[in-house]
Amino acid sequence: MTDNKRWTGRVVKHLPGQKPERLFGAEENKALLEHYYEPLTTVATEQDEGKTIREVLERAFGVSSKLLAAARATEYGLTINEERVYISAPVQAGEVIRLRQLREQSEDILPQPMPLDIIYEDNYLLIVNKPAGQVVHPTHGHYTNTLANGVVAHWQRQNEQFRFRPIHRLDEETSGLVAIAKNAYIHQQLSEQLQQGKVDKRYAALVYGIPQPAEGIIEEPIARDPQQPHLRIVTPEGAYSKTAYWTVQAFKEQQLAASLIRLKLYTGRTHQIRVHMSSIGHPLIGDKLYYKESLRLQQLESSIARHALHAEQLGFYHPMTKQYVQWTAPLPEDFQRLISNLQKGMEGKHEQANDL
Repeated sequence: MTDNKRWTGRVVKHLPGQKPERLFGAEENKALLEHYYEPLTTVATEQDEGKTIREVLERAFGVSSKLLAAARATEYGLTINEERVYISAPVQAGEVIRLRQLREQSEDILPQPMPLDIIYEDNYLLIVNKPAGQVVHPTHGHYTNTLANGVVAHWQRQNEQFRFRPIHRLDEETSGLVAIAKNAYIHQQLSEQLQQGKVDKRYAALVYGIPQPAEGIIEEPIARDPQQPHLRIVTPEGAYSKTAYWTVQAFKEQQLAASLIRLKLYTGRTHQIRVHMSSIGHPLIGDKLYYKESLRLQQLESSIARHALHAEQLGFYHPMTKQYVQWTAPLPEDFQRLISNLQKGMEGKHEQANDL
């Protein structure tokens, strides 16, 4: 039989004469809960008996210490059977444990209505196909016309409150898929998947020349260029970086050669694809930073006004459903136009490539 004394002192203290407050007992408390997102809810098992609410939430959801601390600092962030409790509160089997996150919004980002190519959206995630020429997040010199401005305006129109939390970013000239978390827990979970290599990011690119071999893995460390800090270079002192590539189609006529390739990122260094492909002598068509002047061909670059790189595919485990989800963004118009011009102006030959 459970000793009730071991559970004393776990409920948040109230003024003398007040009873522990249950959240769903009064209309005003229901109104207060509107300030929170849908809670993370679990029922304590027999194995959880006597463990703290912190330990149970870490076991059930992998909640970080930072998120637990944030919940503890809010009025109704942590509850057992709808009673406010301390983070060190022990639990009994069968009790309902909830963690709530306060609703947030990006007050420092100006809402700016703009067309958005939304690939997917639910209560936790937003997947957007970003056009080339758009910065993901406001920075010095880019306070408007960013993806963040458009997303915040989109949520405002939907009468929803979320803070703009991209899981990853794309260069301004890179088009394609960007994942945005709608709360801190989703961002934490996806950031951990990213760090653990569980996020599958695949790209399409058009490069100068025909890679030999037709497919391969580039494992060259990348670091900031000490002479030009805005650039990255391959150097033994750099961070470990890994990119897989395979040739989809090669175009060759006399001295003119180019290839459509696809790539998979195993790490996420700044400019990684651009640096790695340049390091093996096949820079991206249109890349103004990482190319050898002698390789540039104006007749190719006239078809596209940016580097030819597109974030084509994105996949990961959904933090709430635990199911693997995957999205694909079709090649943008300028990309297709360049491929069409290559096919018209040169002989196209297909290279066999394994699906890495």
